[in-house]
Amino acid sequence: MRYEAPETKGEAVSLLAMAEGRGRVLAGGTDLLVQLRSGVVKPSVVVDIKKIVETREITAEYGGFRVGAAVTGAELNEHKALKKLWPGVVEAVELIGSTQVQGRASMGGNLCNASPAADSVPALIAAGAQCHIAGPDGERTLPVEEFCAGPGVTNLQTGEFLVSFTLPFRPPHSGDAYLRFIPRTEMDIAVVGVGVSLSLDSNGICVAARVGLGAVAATALLVTEAADALIGTIVDEGAIENMTSAIRSACRPIDDKRGTIVYRTRVSGVLAGRACRIALQRAEQS
Repeated sequence: MRYEAPETKGEAVSLLAMAEGRGRVLAGGTDLLVQLRSGVVKPSVVVDIKKIVETREITAEYGGFRVGAAVTGAELNEHKALKKLWPGVVEAVELIGSTQVQGRASMGGNLCNASPAADSVPALIAAGAQCHIAGPDGERTLPVEEFCAGPGVTNLQTGEFLVSFTLPFRPPHSGDAYLRFIPRTEMDIAVVGVGVSLSLDSNGICVAARVGLGAVAATALLVTEAADALIGTIVDEGAIENMTSAIRSACRPIDDKRGTIVYRTRVSGVLAGRACRIALQRAEQS
């Protein structure tokens, strides 16, 4: 196994393309290093992308932000402007591991690991985040909800890697939130995770909404029916109940030691309601 640390996107793409599917990208390494040590993956080359400038920057762009795939959770938490604009996204990333892990773990790695229970992904879906991908055929953009194909599997092609995310501009009177349920109080895998983002007009009517749902299907989901239940309403308890019903209907969980199908489905609605109320409060106060 070789270790490479290219300084440009083109060099990284060439290394990954030559590996013909046997290359692995290193951003924070909090998943990859564990997988290497346990023998789960045996790559021919590990490509460390942290020397590529675009993967390490947080830059303002069109009223939103572009966030490099290798930016750490700790760095996101310290960025006051981004945290103010998208508090739910930052809160979701903060839930990844311990304080020590936060110094290494990245939002890009959390997505590329393709766990259905990844904390940052439902929040990114709710935010309408876009993935910027570099590959042999140039660069392309993909919505976060289309990035993962299944547990541990992404829609990246041979030679491609995730460079950055775009978190879009949001109008006044907007808010987002992410909540998860875990068996323990800290550092556990989500049984259910829900991200909600919404915007209100001057009369308090919801004019835009997105809802992301994690850990209850093979990939995190964009639940458009849940958002539709909020849009055009004042987001009262009736609208929230309709939204939670849509969330439960979207669930396709499995039974495992962390929760049954019935339990996960029930909890998904409870969390969605709570996350929606937090997002609404933030929108009203913004």
